[in-house]
Amino acid sequence: MRAHLLNNTTAEHYRSTVSAGVERVAATLAATERPFSGIGVDELSPVVDAIDLDRPLGDAAAALDELGEVYLRDAVYFHHPRYLGHLNCPVVIPAVLGEAVLSAINSSLDTWDQSAGGTLIERRLIEWTTERIGLGPAADGIFTSGGTQSNLQALLLAREEAKVRPEHFTRLRIFTSECSHFSVQKSAKLLGLGPDAVVSVPVDRDKRMQTVALAHALESCVAEGAVPMAVVATAGTTDFGSIDPLPEIAALCEQFATWMHVDAAYGCGLLASRERRGLLEGIEHADSVTVDYHKSFFQPVSSSAVLVRDRATLRHATYHAEYLNPRRMAEERIPNQVDKSLQTTRRFDALKLWMTLRVMGADGIGELFDEVCDLAAEGWKLLAADPRFDVVVQPRLSTLVFRYIPTGAVSPDEIDRANLHARKALFASGEAIVAGTKVGDRQYLKFTLLNPETTAHDIATVLDLISGHAEKYLGDSLDRAS
Repeated sequence: MRAHLLNNTTAEHYRSTVSAGVERVAATLAATERPFSGIGVDELSPVVDAIDLDRPLGDAAAALDELGEVYLRDAVYFHHPRYLGHLNCPVVIPAVLGEAVLSAINSSLDTWDQSAGGTLIERRLIEWTTERIGLGPAADGIFTSGGTQSNLQALLLAREEAKVRPEHFTRLRIFTSECSHFSVQKSAKLLGLGPDAVVSVPVDRDKRMQTVALAHALESCVAEGAVPMAVVATAGTTDFGSIDPLPEIAALCEQFATWMHVDAAYGCGLLASRERRGLLEGIEHADSVTVDYHKSFFQPVSSSAVLVRDRATLRHATYHAEYLNPRRMAEERIPNQVDKSLQTTRRFDALKLWMTLRVMGADGIGELFDEVCDLAAEGWKLLAADPRFDVVVQPRLSTLVFRYIPTGAVSPDEIDRANLHARKALFASGEAIVAGTKVGDRQYLKFTLLNPETTAHDIATVLDLISGHAEKYLGDSLDRAS
């Protein structure tokens, strides 16, 4: 069994085994003609369930053969140009190289004596990101598992900075747009706030937070004796890619002495854009910012960070343990990243971004993100000119929300069902993958465009497929009713 341990005596075995895996994945990627096989859960589950995990195959080649049957053949491939579903990006090769390195070395980024250079690389990347945002010389942050954890930590800091005793947490309020990420509500619950803690602020026709409504909500909060703990502005909503008016929100946060958090999990790609960086004007006033490099920086999952204007606020996540990070280490200025993190053991995910920047540069990342934003603008023109579809809002980033509308007289409920069916049928066909959401009470479809290889022709083809599935459903529905 020791032959399977990675060390100096098994380096050649490591090389040949991993190379075989890379060859298998490369061959699969080269042969992938659609984003999904179309397999259903009832078909795949028995195959996986039948595997006896107590009877090992004993051979990596055999395990790879089996993996081809239970995973690689039926994986959802984000790199395919007709994957238009969720906020999943194709990944850049330098980052995949970084992933291979960090997995093999297996540094844990909680303490200096487990990571050394890894600690310094992560810290340098945090500094680089805060400089791009403009948070100032006292800024700091930490890598996290994703936007949900980043938002949770930011709101934990905001709660502590509000200086309200735990028995009065029910008085705390968080203000965020009705289009913001669900992790705001989840964070409020995890932080022990009251059921009314999150105040939903209406949005305008472009799906941006209405600052007049926010001002009224803040005024009402104070008048009622509650405490405005934080405002969460979104720079790139999940559904619409909308960017809240950050300068105006910053002014209101200053007026009401309220923590300003910007959830830029999606829109952080603008930090590397030479064309669209201005869309983030005002983010520099934030007290904390969430960035997801694994969305618009084309990094493998996971790669996220929470950044703060004042590094002193990170003390609210600090605990000292004699066996790990005793207080004397801080006094000796030993850089233990666990002092800033909600996690203890933590992967060296920063290495992926480091390799990407060292090979491609920030401009290279920004060019890719600008490409998908340009593509979304083209897609919006296609949808706006197509009588078969109703498109909700002109995109600022790279999402398009739309709905198939038949030419005949059909009830809104039946149109909802036709759109739901079209999405499901498209997924089952494996030809393309799109997402779905609700606008008001109605079902809509969504393109999330994060692949620079996707073309306007791909978009047009998928629209035709959606229309075909919806029309067939409506035709079959009329046949059943007659």
